[in-house]
Amino acid sequence: MVHLVRQRDWIGRIRLALTLFGLPFAGCTREVRGAALLQGRQIWADLLDFYISYFLPGRPAICCSSSYPFRTSQSIRPISTSCCNLYTTSVWTMPSSAASHLKSRCPQYPGSKIKRFLVPDDKVGWSQNWPQYKPVSHTDPSVEKKPVWADPDIGSFSPKFNAVDGGVDRTSFEGIYKIEKGKPLNPHGRTGVTGRGLLGRWGPNHAADPIVTRWKVDAKQAKISHSVSKRPILQFVSIKRKDCGEWAIPGGMVDPGEQVSLTLQREFSEEALNSLAVPSSERAKISERISKLFKSPGFQVYKGCVDDPRNTDNAWMETVAVNFHDESGNSVSELPLQAGDDAGQVQWVDVDSSFPLYANHSHFLELVAKEKKAHW
Repeated sequence: MVHLVRQRDWIGRIRLALTLFGLPFAGCTREVRGAALLQGRQIWADLLDFYISYFLPGRPAICCSSSYPFRTSQSIRPISTSCCNLYTTSVWTMPSSAASHLKSRCPQYPGSKIKRFLVPDDKVGWSQNWPQYKPVSHTDPSVEKKPVWADPDIGSFSPKFNAVDGGVDRTSFEGIYKIEKGKPLNPHGRTGVTGRGLLGRWGPNHAADPIVTRWKVDAKQAKISHSVSKRPILQFVSIKRKDCGEWAIPGGMVDPGEQVSLTLQREFSEEALNSLAVPSSERAKISERISKLFKSPGFQVYKGCVDDPRNTDNAWMETVAVNFHDESGNSVSELPLQAGDDAGQVQWVDVDSSFPLYANHSHFLELVAKEKKAHW
């Protein structure tokens, strides 16, 4: 009885707090957040951090710092997450387009001290009239230095949006996007930041994410099933990003004029096998082994915009995620994993809904698990 009363109490307080500023459902103290975590309410607990950072006096402005357990092929260890992992969760839905636009509204822009202009769920869409909207302008100094992978400022050049502009693909998987005052508008809506942030291109920034999987097997090479779901367990190659410390699918940007199929193979080789640092003789062996896998018909998991914390009103991430499965376990599975320059660590990890990942990579893995009828 006491437990039920306490549960009703924290639920009520969470609803009240979020009602005050137009978000769906979270709480107003870290003690409540602890209760939410114990109840498995990770979604609302993360939203609570959002509330604490912005609305409670005396609270630090850090948007989210929590620990999650995750399962690797060896053991269970905690992993810390940072601002760019706000709202880490499995697939869930909201009654508006804001459902796929959460990390893009992370309160503090990654790699900076910039705080986004707060965008409530009902004001995300550009169709919503909102004269009070005053987003913060931010383009990272690394982008302003005009590296080869970045566009110049609008005004100093005339990009052809919604088209292939020379070697740069400025089309979006989401269709035609709007242009306002010479700048493209994020098709998923407001983010609280204008400019390009950490992204090089105005408009869509195209990436490719190779999801390399295998079955988890025992010493006799028999598939291991999950104790609860009774379904076989998949494992995938995961890297720990250096920029924010989160685990992710190894992937990267599509170079101008490059075929996505080549990007998928190149990024996996560089980030998960560190192919750029190995001797040329070994590099040839690695290339031969992975080429066989990547030439197989992969399963296209996703193609479209990514809910990425680097997104702004004028620049956003889009990706093609493709699953390449080593069914027999004698292809890529036998290659030694070695983290490349952009990765802090790399390892085979069990595919499981409790494992938090960067951006919406968890959603990609859920689709792979469903396709393979594996545990999720």
